[in-house]
Amino acid sequence: STLRRLATDEVNVCTIEDPIEMIQPALNQTQVQPAIDLNFAEGLRALMRQDPDIIMVGEIRDLETAEMAIQAALTGHLVFSTLHTNDSVSAVTRLIDLGVAPYLIGSTVIGVLAQRLVRTLCPSCKQPDDGVTREKLDEIVKPWRLNGAVKPYKPVGCLECRMTGYRGRAGLYELLTVTDAARSAIHPLTDAAKLRHQSLADGLRPLRLAGAMKVAEGLTTLDEVLRATPAWET
Repeated sequence: STLRRLATDEVNVCTIEDPIEMIQPALNQTQVQPAIDLNFAEGLRALMRQDPDIIMVGEIRDLETAEMAIQAALTGHLVFSTLHTNDSVSAVTRLIDLGVAPYLIGSTVIGVLAQRLVRTLCPSCKQPDDGVTREKLDEIVKPWRLNGAVKPYKPVGCLECRMTGYRGRAGLYELLTVTDAARSAIHPLTDAAKLRHQSLADGLRPLRLAGAMKVAEGLTTLDEVLRATPAWET
C-alpha cells in the first residue's frame, strides 16, 4: 500500500521480490531466480542500473543484500525492505549482527515499522468481558495510560465465525523514527535496551500499547495481544 501511494507517473518504483505475490501495474517488479543466480543482492545491483527513484527489496537476509541496500540509500534512493525481528528496535541490532557498520545504519535508516496481526472478534457473537478492566490494561502498557472508554469483549462462537469467536485480522503497528538522539545510540556496542529507552523517549509507541487500544475498543482480546506482541522494559 505504501508503494502504491508513492508510485506516481513521475516516479520509477522498482522491486525485487521472492515471490511476487501481487502484480502491481504501477511498479517495475522482478522476481528472485536462484536457477540463474539472481538473488536479492544481484537483483538490487541490477535495479541500480535502471535509474530507480524508489526500491523495494523483499527481504534482507544476509550482509551482501544489506550492504547493497545501504549503498542504494547512500546514493539518494528511497529503499524499503523487511527483516524478521521481534520489534522495530531489533531491526537495528539485526543489521549490526549481519555485519553492517553502525555508522552506515545511522546515516541511512530513517524509520522502522514493526507489525503484528491479531485475530478480530466476531461482531455477531462477541460478548462483554468483565474480567478485563482498565486497571489491567493500564498495568500491561505502563507508563502509558489508556484514554477514553474501555469496552473489552470476549469470543463466544457462532455459525458466522465457525464457532471460533473470531472473524478476520487487524494490524498492530510500532513506528521507530530514527532521531538524532537515537542515531547517537547506534554504535558497535549498541545495547538494544538503551536504544529502546531512547526510542520510547522520542515518542515510540510499542506494539503492546497498540494492541491494548484495540482491546479497549472491543476489536480483539487481551489474550490475542499478549500472544502476538513482545513485552518490553520501561
